Amino acid sequence: MRWRTGRRSSNIEDRRGRRLRGGAFKGGIGTIVIALALAYFLGIDPQVLLQMQQGVAPATTGESYQPTPEETRLADFVAVVLADTEDTWSAIFESNGLEYQEPVLVMFSGSVQSACGMANAAVGPFYCPADHKVYLDLSFFQDLKQRHGAPGDFAQAYVIAHEVGHHVQKLLGISDKVRNAQRSLGKSEANALSVSLELQADCFAGLWGNHADRSRQLLEKGDIEEALDAASAIGDDRLQKESMGYVVPESFTHGTSKQRVHWFRKGIESGKVGSCDTFG
Repeated sequence: MRWRTGRRSSNIEDRRGRRLRGGAFKGGIGTIVIALALAYFLGIDPQVLLQMQQGVAPATTGESYQPTPEETRLADFVAVVLADTEDTWSAIFESNGLEYQEPVLVMFSGSVQSACGMANAAVGPFYCPADHKVYLDLSFFQDLKQRHGAPGDFAQAYVIAHEVGHHVQKLLGISDKVRNAQRSLGKSEANALSVSLELQADCFAGLWGNHADRSRQLLEKGDIEEALDAASAIGDDRLQKESMGYVVPESFTHGTSKQRVHWFRKGIESGKVGSCDTFG
């Protein structure tokens, strides 16, 4: 992936090294951490579990935090990818008579306080619609490589682009419509809508890859395969099989490996927003 000469986004909030101190949590902080870890491994929507928080946990400063050379490189990479998504979605929104509002990406280590609640790194990257921010612990990329067998810079870029895809859904009113519809549905039907929302974010990630390559020749040989491997590795069926030894389809919230690969591929091959209708 040709990223080193790219523009760096200024919409980065670095909270690495900060530590949350206590706070009032339903069931205790240990319960929250375990629940968030289960959300990550079982494919449950982390925003549901983040609402378990009752209090705000103040954070210590991260002034003494010293990133490793690899973390410095990754932070630079994240800033480039975020900037590229900004360029892509700004152009797409403008072509449709709309103005794109750029999200902020928060880099954290260990745990973080968002407008959606407190999150532990075990939950993985997430987007909080309440503050329009993407949250990312850089250690997830190591987990993506070692635990899920999905190495490569474009696999990492796919993860960022997917979360930005949720921001696009928020701006277009899609995610709000889904959340409102879910209130009147049973659990399995509500989960099915969550799957459609996640698959559309996968398609939007692929769409970004298409535009970035056509406009800025971002991709190199093997990059698309890296992203497809990552999409396959974090399918609900695969994660549940690894963690429990069996799958529960009605509990899926992100889609199967096959579905995630399909919709990312559709986005990167078409490059069209209209091709990402996962609800129709």
